[in-house]
Amino acid sequence: MGNQIGLWFYELQTQNMKLGLRISRTLAQEKTPYQDLLVVDTLEYGRLLALDGAIQLTVSDEFIYHEMIAHVPLMAHEDPKSVLVVGGGDGGTVREIVKHLSVEHVDLVEIDERVLDVCRRFFPEISRSLSDPRVRVAVGDGIEFVKKATSQYDVIIIDSSDPIGPGVGLFEKEFYQGVFDALKPEGLFVAQTESPFSNRDLIQRVYASAKSIFPKAALYLAPIPTYPSGLWSFTTGSKVYDPISPARSMPDDIVCRYYTPEIHKAAFALPRFVKELIGEYAGAGNA
Repeated sequence: MGNQIGLWFYELQTQNMKLGLRISRTLAQEKTPYQDLLVVDTLEYGRLLALDGAIQLTVSDEFIYHEMIAHVPLMAHEDPKSVLVVGGGDGGTVREIVKHLSVEHVDLVEIDERVLDVCRRFFPEISRSLSDPRVRVAVGDGIEFVKKATSQYDVIIIDSSDPIGPGVGLFEKEFYQGVFDALKPEGLFVAQTESPFSNRDLIQRVYASAKSIFPKAALYLAPIPTYPSGLWSFTTGSKVYDPISPARSMPDDIVCRYYTPEIHKAAFALPRFVKELIGEYAGAGNA
């Protein structure tokens, strides 16, 4: 496809905001049965994957997202052995999960087989753990997969794309009830829930759903430079464990570039505007 130094990739992040990145090469561009898929090399953030025009990852900042969506729930559980990932066909979340030697089995369910194929080809450093012997990759509908699972997983991670196209149903209350049923009695889940600046209604809806279903619910934040607004939220629900604090010490053999036990706790220290957003601000005395 050659060099295209004068070209730019633009993501319309809201109707009033877009992010532009100069690109050096277009590596893949196709319409899959589910979405438009694009892989380009950018000059600022390296290789980039976009689905339906929305950035899913860049090689420069993906580690923040994948470490925070994986290690927070895994470290909040005392002994995670079985994990389900819904979405996440790029493999980054699985890469972080298998760093935990206690994990014996990981199921990954990705609806779009072309995402798996393209990421294996163009993002080998991110997707390599999809070949780990503990990992089973299934191509299919994550919602239907969850419906068929009962008390099967210690941790479920909803690594979904944006709430458009095939990702819409992954943000509905009915789905989170299915997640509850698919978890073991001490299980917990986490889902990426978009930006507290750009997706306020979605965060309110998902957090309310999690709080109504799970005995313990919480929201935490992480900075993702290439995602809308640069500030991202994750919603977690737990049957037993308090997700705000690690339940065990960080294994010495796990190397992370962003996540630490201190970051884990700090991520749940929400600014007032986010507390107000999810209805958890109780006035100055409890700020």
